[in-house]
Amino acid sequence: MTTETEKITDPMADPSPAKSIGDPGITPLSPSHIQQNDTDQVPSGPSFVVVVAIDFGTTSSGYAYAFANEPECIHTMRRWEGGDPGVSNQKTPTTILLTPDRKFHSFGYAARDFYHDLDPSESKHWLYLEKFKMKLHTTANLSIDTDLHAANGKRVKALDIFAYALAFFKEQALKELSDQTGGEFDNNDVRWVITVPAIWKMPAKQFMREAAYKASMVSRETPEQLIIALEPEAASIYCRKLRLHQMVDLGTPATQNGFSPTDNVGSGMTQGDRYVVVDCGGGTVDLTVHQIRLPEGHLKELYKASGGPYGSLGIDYEFEKLLCKIFGQDFIDQFKIKRPAAWVDLMIAFESRKRAAAPDRTNPLNINLPFSFIDYYKKFRGHSVEHALRKSNVDFVKWSSQGMLRMSPDAMNSLFKPTIDHIIQHLSELFEKPEVSDIKFLFLVGGFAESPLLQQAVQNMLQGRSRIIIPHDVGLTILKGAVLFGLDPSIIKVRRSPLTYGVGVLNRFVEGKHPADKLLVKDGTRWCTDVFDTFIAADQSVALGEMVKRSYTPAKPSQQVIVIHVYCSEKESAGFISESGVRKCGTLRLDVSGTESAAPRREIQTLMQFGDTEIRAMAVDVATGRTVKASIDFLSH
Repeated sequence: MTTETEKITDPMADPSPAKSIGDPGITPLSPSHIQQNDTDQVPSGPSFVVVVAIDFGTTSSGYAYAFANEPECIHTMRRWEGGDPGVSNQKTPTTILLTPDRKFHSFGYAARDFYHDLDPSESKHWLYLEKFKMKLHTTANLSIDTDLHAANGKRVKALDIFAYALAFFKEQALKELSDQTGGEFDNNDVRWVITVPAIWKMPAKQFMREAAYKASMVSRETPEQLIIALEPEAASIYCRKLRLHQMVDLGTPATQNGFSPTDNVGSGMTQGDRYVVVDCGGGTVDLTVHQIRLPEGHLKELYKASGGPYGSLGIDYEFEKLLCKIFGQDFIDQFKIKRPAAWVDLMIAFESRKRAAAPDRTNPLNINLPFSFIDYYKKFRGHSVEHALRKSNVDFVKWSSQGMLRMSPDAMNSLFKPTIDHIIQHLSELFEKPEVSDIKFLFLVGGFAESPLLQQAVQNMLQGRSRIIIPHDVGLTILKGAVLFGLDPSIIKVRRSPLTYGVGVLNRFVEGKHPADKLLVKDGTRWCTDVFDTFIAADQSVALGEMVKRSYTPAKPSQQVIVIHVYCSEKESAGFISESGVRKCGTLRLDVSGTESAAPRREIQTLMQFGDTEIRAMAVDVATGRTVKASIDFLSH
């Protein structure tokens, strides 16, 4: 039995593949749409000594780990040097610095501080990137060649930047593990987990895996050494394990709900309890709905993950818009390019004031303007910053004599409003779905969950329908949950498929049912081409490791090579592969030359395995046992 795994990039973008390549294609053998729960087929995989999870965030990143022999003990990474005032430092900013000749220089606080200390004449040649993760979500046709822009406007390959960042974390974690165990720690003993937003499309999830291969975290030969975990799923796993003294329950008196403080939330959860996890990060907000299945406490996803780009970055954009209103877009654009380090300083100053915003605040918030901002503005406009503030019709931002922007609490709250409104609107829509009734708990996690303004808005929206729970170390929830997930990936038993998957087939042409332009006559047989044969529909429940199996036969018995194209769509149903929104995401090529099939019609089985964050497909020639596998490729088509 020969197994060949090949990655096929096929430039076949013709609307009617069967006609275009003269390939007769395949036709369903029988409606043998067998659902198989072959749980014994799912390989348990090699055992790892340690699980290291990396939370690669939009604004900040970090890692945590646990040894397989003491899974209860989760270590978060060492404290970082160079933290900001008013910001806790278990994570480091997601910032990266490359030298003028594009070599990796530093990451996190180190990158920021080094960049900041460079002379402006020099710093313009260095490549500094921050908040670049969102590019994977916002790029419509993401590919291996997608570019990012550094602070000086130069372009760099996104894959290189992500690989540099992952390589940095790999090195840090292995160094810390070596120090802990007193010897050189072997990367092969590590199971890596990288978290991504649940609302990311498949290409973005695959991009992360490609970056990990490039960073030689894992090799393509052992893909199971890396798990791509979904951020809110990780948070969900951790939240269930919380002890009551480890969280803040908004809106309950101090009696701790009749549980003793050492009970965990899970013990207050019973079979069938439903809860929502709202993961509010820097870039995205993800909402997932889970239900507990006892006795093991496995999780079942009740509704496909939803959300959007409503993270705390939105507040930074609003602040930037405010500055443009006061000082002019032309000046701000120039200042960012000409004095990139001072711009970073200004945003850091804003960040610490942003964290001080609260619903009941009455005194103004002061934001330090860097000297070079004041200086450059005078050169650029010929009048002072103070003059600009007096002249602008923004009445709630004043100039204070100590060289600060003075914002009233209302002004600050208005910067939060658009982002929080988005989140609340999304939550309200989610709570109206029939699958999302009687939610017992709402867990608010992610760095942005610490915002009192957001907490109050969620409370007002829910009006006591669910208990709102915020873990104490809210920024580390995802990291710790991702470690637990890496220790036991089978904890999530049922997922919802984000897309509809199927293969392109030929059916016998039926007059009146099939459109005439799909008619293909081959050897006297009338075929309907481009039929989308669905394997699984969007939002359908999928058990972990579930195989969907179909049997096909070559439309022309003498075929030597059988080509099966896998397609996907965001719509729940598709009739033809030529419909809008249907795209090709994989190809299986099965060579059956030189073999005879005893059966009158050769049976080709196609299997797709769902339920993991990745999807695998394979085709088997039943007569000979020949097999081909393909990973579904979302980046090359």
